[in-house]
Amino acid sequence: MFTGIVAELGEVAGIEPRGDAARLTIRGSTEGVSPGDSIAVNGVCLTVTGILDGNPKTFTADVMGETLDRSSLGTLTPGAPVNLEQSVRLADRLGGHLMQGHVDGTGTIISRSPAEHWDQVRISLPAGISRYLVHKGSIAVDGISLTVSALGPPERERDTWFEVCLIPETLKRTTMGTRQPGEVVNLEVDVIAKYVERLLTGEADK
Repeated sequence: MFTGIVAELGEVAGIEPRGDAARLTIRGSTEGVSPGDSIAVNGVCLTVTGILDGNPKTFTADVMGETLDRSSLGTLTPGAPVNLEQSVRLADRLGGHLMQGHVDGTGTIISRSPAEHWDQVRISLPAGISRYLVHKGSIAVDGISLTVSALGPPERERDTWFEVCLIPETLKRTTMGTRQPGEVVNLEVDVIAKYVERLLTGEADK
């Protein structure tokens, strides 16, 4: 589990295609990280497969084809910045909201409106997951826990949109500080909403 509080900006050091999978090499802090640990890379839960000593230190993680297809990790290139967060411990503060690192879909940045002290960003929302968002609720965008500040009209057959407001700290410490219209981001909705829906529809008994 994760909280959506990005610990640092890492960098893609290399990508090794492996048929229908790939191995990522990421530059970033490896303090307290061991092979087998979980780490979120742009909101995708990956398993650390190796630690490479050096300056700066790097770690490797394997990405299966399903993850490459359902997330933006398949579009990463060497040198790209990535949001990194280690899995949460029971003793940690829950600064954001509970996240699994299981991407529900991707969205595209539609527009960006800078203000004096914050930026407003509008992102497309796939119709298949739009029902799980509520105004002032939480959503993970590239692994960042954000509050939904506005929602577009509900659409059942095509994508709609949602907006988030980014404070200076978020702009400085995450990839959302440089994301531009047209770029694709990973989305994960609040898992509690999906559990509630399943219980209310009676599918849990089938």
